[in-house]
Amino acid sequence: MLNTIAAKDERLVIGLMSGTSADGIDAALVGIQGQGADSSFSLMASDTLRFSPGVRARILQCQGARAGDAGEITLLHAYLGELFAHAALHICKKGGVNPLSVDLIGSHGQTLYHMPTSVPMPGFSVRGTLQVGNPAIIAERTGITVVSDFRSRDMAAGGQGAPLVAYLDYALYRHHARSRIALNIGGIANVTAIPADAKLSQVTAFDTGPGNSLMDAAVSHFTQGAQGLDRNGTMAASGAANPALLARLLEHPFLKKAPPKSAEKGEFGPAFLKAVLQDFPSLQPADVLATLAAFTVQTITTAILEHCLQDIRYEEIIVSGGGAENPVLMAGLRKALPKLAVTTADDYSIPNKAKEAVLMAFLANETARGSAGNVPSATGARRPVVLGSITPGIQAWDHEL
Repeated sequence: MLNTIAAKDERLVIGLMSGTSADGIDAALVGIQGQGADSSFSLMASDTLRFSPGVRARILQCQGARAGDAGEITLLHAYLGELFAHAALHICKKGGVNPLSVDLIGSHGQTLYHMPTSVPMPGFSVRGTLQVGNPAIIAERTGITVVSDFRSRDMAAGGQGAPLVAYLDYALYRHHARSRIALNIGGIANVTAIPADAKLSQVTAFDTGPGNSLMDAAVSHFTQGAQGLDRNGTMAASGAANPALLARLLEHPFLKKAPPKSAEKGEFGPAFLKAVLQDFPSLQPADVLATLAAFTVQTITTAILEHCLQDIRYEEIIVSGGGAENPVLMAGLRKALPKLAVTTADDYSIPNKAKEAVLMAFLANETARGSAGNVPSATGARRPVVLGSITPGIQAWDHEL
């Protein structure tokens, strides 16, 4: 089945992604030729299907080490499978293709918990990650073969299961003479540093800390859940950063870790924010948002200065994710890193809003080709490994029968 798909000159692949912010499903329909760093992409359609406030609230209640219960998580796994399947069929319709002409779906699912640090248990030390959105339901509703659970194999090989975007960043942005840093500001922020004329093994990538997660949590807190984000950075722009709160935030232990490292959203989530704000009860909401924006900018720039700019001269930072649409964050980055050109993914072949979904399509294509999709220098894995689990679609069963 996969041999037939891999033998095609071009594979038609759907990528599905819901990030740590849990605001909706990004979907992309992509034609992919080749593999790995030599892949070429033809983006046929992309869209974001927003979760309703009620669905988002249920997801957020199940995120974290102590959140949710087995029954709720089980039902959410099935329900999100239905929503991901709907998103796949929607993007087929938008792209004007029959679902049975699609070769693969790469579905990241919705992360509920990510534990990259080993925890001792009887006889073993273990780490783990949990993404929900049942791939069997996606395959059954669409008829398309699904590749899912991308993080687990890297973790089994000793990696942290993140960041996964490093390989796609390398394929999109490597340059023979120009050193570039790809910065993704989602719920968590991560960087991929690509030296000029670098081999894949020379790429460095890691999570820097919070992206939008704390700002989103603060907006939800101050609006009693009526709003989920500071659109266009309006609240942050109207406030002033509080030095004492900023100093308290910068004490977070994750910031002192050396790469490779990946963060779990709970480290920079509502519980952390609530604990910190208890000591600053008189701060106005706008000032809190301004401080959190400054915190995101400072953690990103400090990580870049300490771990990327020590030995190599970089010329450019390419920003993607929701943070690329926040003028306060973008202005802060340009001020903090004046010697680097700060651009966005929209200036390149894959637009910002489609990039994470294209990543899932790219990784599914690598799996179909039997190629490793992780970057050990980014995740800390012992070796390159083929990522994902495969759930055959209807056309795969017909082929086998």
